[in-house]
Amino acid sequence: MEDEEDQQKAADLVKELVLRLLSQNPTSDSHPPNPNSSDFHNSLRYAIRILSSRLTPSIAPDSAAVAESIKRRFATQGRSSEALTFADLYTKFASKNGPGSVNNKWAVIYLLKIISQDRKNLNTQLDTSVLLPNLGFAENESGKNSRILSGHGSQEKGWNNGVLLVSKDPDNRRDIAFKEFVNLIKEENEVSEEVLVRDVLYACQGVDGKYVKFDNKADAYLLSDLIKVPRATRTMVRKLCDLGCLFKKVTGYISQSMDRFPAEDVGTIGQAFCAALQDELSEYYKLLAVLEAQSMNPIPLVSETATSGNYLSLRRLAVWFAEPIVKMRLKADLVDKCRVLRGGAMAGAIHLHAQHGDPLVHEFMRQLLRRVCSPLFDMVRRWVLEGELEDIFAEFFIVSQPVKAEALWREGYRLQTGMLPSFISPSLAQRILRTGKSINFLRVCCEDRGWADAATEAAPATGTMTRRGGFGYGETDALESLVDVASKRIDKHLLDVMYKQYKFKEHCLAIKRYLLLGQGDFVQYLMDIVGPELSEPANTISSFKLAGLLESAIRSSNAQYDDPDILDRLRVKMMPHETGDRGWDVFSLEYDARVPLDTVLTESVMERYLRIFNFLWKLRRVEHALIGAWKTMKPNCITSHSFNKLQHAVKMQLLSTLRRCQVLWDEMNHFVSNLQYYIMFEVLEVSWSIFSNEMEVAKDLDDLLAAHEKYLHSIIEKSLLGERSQMLYKSLFVLFDLILRFRSHADRLYEGVHELQARTMVSSLSSRDQNKSRKQLSDRSLEAGSWITDGRKALTQRAGEFLRKTGQDLDAIAKEYSSLLEGFISQLPVQQHVDLKFLLFRLDFSEFYRRLLPSI
Repeated sequence: MEDEEDQQKAADLVKELVLRLLSQNPTSDSHPPNPNSSDFHNSLRYAIRILSSRLTPSIAPDSAAVAESIKRRFATQGRSSEALTFADLYTKFASKNGPGSVNNKWAVIYLLKIISQDRKNLNTQLDTSVLLPNLGFAENESGKNSRILSGHGSQEKGWNNGVLLVSKDPDNRRDIAFKEFVNLIKEENEVSEEVLVRDVLYACQGVDGKYVKFDNKADAYLLSDLIKVPRATRTMVRKLCDLGCLFKKVTGYISQSMDRFPAEDVGTIGQAFCAALQDELSEYYKLLAVLEAQSMNPIPLVSETATSGNYLSLRRLAVWFAEPIVKMRLKADLVDKCRVLRGGAMAGAIHLHAQHGDPLVHEFMRQLLRRVCSPLFDMVRRWVLEGELEDIFAEFFIVSQPVKAEALWREGYRLQTGMLPSFISPSLAQRILRTGKSINFLRVCCEDRGWADAATEAAPATGTMTRRGGFGYGETDALESLVDVASKRIDKHLLDVMYKQYKFKEHCLAIKRYLLLGQGDFVQYLMDIVGPELSEPANTISSFKLAGLLESAIRSSNAQYDDPDILDRLRVKMMPHETGDRGWDVFSLEYDARVPLDTVLTESVMERYLRIFNFLWKLRRVEHALIGAWKTMKPNCITSHSFNKLQHAVKMQLLSTLRRCQVLWDEMNHFVSNLQYYIMFEVLEVSWSIFSNEMEVAKDLDDLLAAHEKYLHSIIEKSLLGERSQMLYKSLFVLFDLILRFRSHADRLYEGVHELQARTMVSSLSSRDQNKSRKQLSDRSLEAGSWITDGRKALTQRAGEFLRKTGQDLDAIAKEYSSLLEGFISQLPVQQHVDLKFLLFRLDFSEFYRRLLPSI
């Protein structure tokens, strides 16, 4: 009940206020205000609408500021007296406090101000009769009155009951400014923005528009200078058209690549790259279609409410193109980078652009690389699992070349580093190369098919990726897993074939025993039976006869129990020789290393083995010569009592010469024996032991090749055959030649001693026995220069001369030998290889040479 009473009281107060206002400003002088008149009812309805409306002020609640604004407005309109009156009234209104006063003074003043400023649009006819009498308005700047809509006026506009329109721009300055702006734009622009938008869309498709065309000099789409547009608009059009330039570059590369002939200039990876770019452009085409549809809607004026939000302006176009221009610029950069690249090099170059911190760019490049790298990863998969190199356009990082079977492993396949993409590490590339190479080696050289089972066992490790259609970019871990599994299984199978089926270890041992003279009884017997033959001139020796002697040496030694396949590979080889060469200088043995052994035992390797054999053969020949000299010297020492009948001076000279020869032989034998021990045991046996251990732990054929190369290099370096030991090697061979000369002098000495012994025995026999002995020795006694037939005096004279000359020769040899040995030993401490330094310890174990040669 109290609410109804309050509402009724408020309504009565409003009526009383309206009556007072109408009584102060009656519409007619003869008629006072009537509560039942139509003017009263219209004014009352208008007041109620004002009071019941919800006005949201857009300014801060400051009553003094609002009052100041009203005073300023009166002053600007030339109504100074009214401004003073308002100031006086506001001062009284603001000073009233206490019971019955208004609490929210700012709201009252703001309400009165809004009511006074309320008006209809400029083009609406206003009815002054509906205004409250004390709220009349002055004319605005345009000379048109602003009034509150009447009831019938609102009905003309489609509004019922005269809805109140409240405006924050009472003078319509905003509308006026918008219209002036529109007129200014029309004056400054010869081309509307809708037309420019459509031209920009044409340019973004690589097509010239009506006003925006491609300039070859600037290499860009430009708006003609003859067209009158603001500079800001021209700049924006050019920036937006950059997308068209990038698009034109990308599409030009695609069309050029796809139309290029022959196809190998592009390759499968290049074709995949173009296809991926084309797919990305399809999304771009969809965007352009949407924008084309939106560009058909008119662009609303700033003062108007857009009939549709799907219109397209240059600024909106800039927002739409923000992401496409990033992608298109990236595509254009890729096109520029990949224009001269192909294959794996192209994939690597694209991969470098994927190393980007922007998630948008990173994901875009990842999707692109999945398409581009698909042919590359398929090549890798087929290579490591099947050994197939399907590289029609030469874009894989592994290349092949036609070679003989023995050179297949070393030269048949190689890495082409220029085609190796950066996301595949060099170590992984080497494993990929070795895996496929092992399969081809087994297939071609070993004629083995077991590799297929090993590859089949490795395939399940990547079953998931295989079912998905192969590996893709970013799955490097899975690729490494496949390569590791496949390489381990195939390499193990390859080594099993080499060791078990082709007996690689047994063949290496056979080379050590025969070419490196490790089979002692065979070597000794061979030297014994080929010695007389090899003493002849080289051009008179028959290689067939030597082959027969080799067969005899095999049958007469423990070599006969070796595998027939190994013995069949051992052959005699006569090296090229010149006039004057002896058989010793040209004789050698060779070992026939057939496929697949010749992959390890290549021609160059066998030449190095031949070099080692020649050195060891020379050493064994020297040893054999000293043994032969010893065989000659021993019996004569035992029968030296037969020279008692010689004169004392001759006898002492003979004993001195023999002793000198014996001492010299001992020195030479000491040197040769220790050198041979060093070579045969500390070099060959130690190197073989290391090689055997490395063969056991080898994981692949490359490890086996490296172990064998290390083994051979160790022998050469330790055997004085290395490049840094050439001076030592030459000194050693001079020593060998001197020892062989000593053997010839020793043979002549003991031959002469034997003849002297025979002549002395003949001279002591009876006449009949002398004639018989002389007849038996007639052949030798008739030789030129023989002194056996001489008399005792002449015999003594000739014997003394022979012994003196032989002694001089031995002294000369001894002196030269000491000098050469001193030079040889003095070079050992400065050798690079440490084992050659230890050779000095073996030769000088008693420090005899150290005392003899203080410089050591």
